Amino acid sequence: MYFKQIFDKKLAQYAYIIGCQKNGAAIVIDPMRDIDQYEKIASSEGLKITHAADTHIHADYVSGLKEFAEKGVKVIASDEGDENWKYEWLKGSDYKFELVKDGDTFSIGNIKFDVVHTPGHTPESVSFLVTDGAATDEPMGILTGDFVFVGDVGRPDLLETAAGEKGAMRPSAESLYKSVEEFKKLPEYLQVWPAHGSGSACGKALGAVPESTVGYETRFSPAFKAAKNEDNFVEFILDGQPEPPLYFARMKKLNKIGPAILGSPISMPERVSIEEVANDNATIIDSRKKHEFMKDHLKDSIMASFDKNFNTIAGSFVDGEDEFYLIIDELNLEEAMRDLVRVGLDNCKGFATITDLENWDGEKTSIKRTDFDGLNKLVEESNVQVLDVRKATEYAEGNVPNAINIAHTRLAANLDKLPKDKTLAVHCGSGQRASYSVSLLKKEGFDVVWVDDFFKNRKSDEVA
Repeated sequence: MYFKQIFDKKLAQYAYIIGCQKNGAAIVIDPMRDIDQYEKIASSEGLKITHAADTHIHADYVSGLKEFAEKGVKVIASDEGDENWKYEWLKGSDYKFELVKDGDTFSIGNIKFDVVHTPGHTPESVSFLVTDGAATDEPMGILTGDFVFVGDVGRPDLLETAAGEKGAMRPSAESLYKSVEEFKKLPEYLQVWPAHGSGSACGKALGAVPESTVGYETRFSPAFKAAKNEDNFVEFILDGQPEPPLYFARMKKLNKIGPAILGSPISMPERVSIEEVANDNATIIDSRKKHEFMKDHLKDSIMASFDKNFNTIAGSFVDGEDEFYLIIDELNLEEAMRDLVRVGLDNCKGFATITDLENWDGEKTSIKRTDFDGLNKLVEESNVQVLDVRKATEYAEGNVPNAINIAHTRLAANLDKLPKDKTLAVHCGSGQRASYSVSLLKKEGFDVVWVDDFFKNRKSDEVA
């Protein structure tokens, strides 16, 4: 049996290629949209991808399932959950597909996959027990999707906090508890292969180790320790969940109704002049670092520095229907475009390089900067409203008096809660999240000041 875990650092996502070396067939579990990466790996191992499967309707990236289906690959999708959580794009289609429920099995050569319904993170969530039939008739591991992570379990609040399904949070947590209780019955030796690692917003305390075992998780995971009874587990698992990025709702919808087909490999945008970028009404995504951006940038640009937060910021600040230009080093163009299409941002009109921007002598703008000492003076002397873009849990631990708290990844949907007749002084824990936020706010017509300082080194009563 061939087994390969593929990790995307920015979205902390794991996909898996599992192949039968006897007949050369392989399956990809939880693929991202740019499927050529998996095709290259499989081909290098003498395998052909004949199947692809999702463990659930993903919220944090666009699935590659439809891309594979378009190429004639048979896709496996859950048929669990209610009518609101079905793969609508498969209904009545000519694609090769199989809808599976708890207790079903399917095989790729000698490798058998047993389907286990594991609701809680989502109603339709399934896991796959994997058995290498060439060696044994007992499973060696379980692909848990967003059900069980290393050190955590999938958050059950997203149907409510991200998808807007009011009242779904607690029932989902209760379903998750029942799934956890069933998981405890599995053999302790089974390897656990999750769909996410540390850094993902699909849980609150995911570990950085790429895999685990059933026995280790049931003994040492805080979530499993909290599962002494249902009430205790529900309170634990709902407490302190971070605000989900704004694009999560869009990903759920896209993966349910079916995203547009990209083709493989994905196409790259053409290079255009800075004049064309500046004179168009399309959104501008500027990938430079924060201090470079604050010093000067094109009017109405959004800053999404090309780092681990790039696609999360772009996905949270740019609508999926928007046309946009990208300012990026050309060497980073392909990676950036993969990042963007993974969060459903397809409509790139062109790119210009950072050097093009730096050498341009046309009109640019800047954003005012201060530290917390300067913020105190601003609050005393000016018409200023402090905006804290940290998580609600961070805000609760200490905050600037009378500050408005909106997490940076939810900011675009909450602009109506902010005063237009005041200067917004925007801070976070280090200045990084605030730097993204001020770019969006300035584009939307707010007067802003960026607080470039560390909040954690100060007591709340020392600020403002």
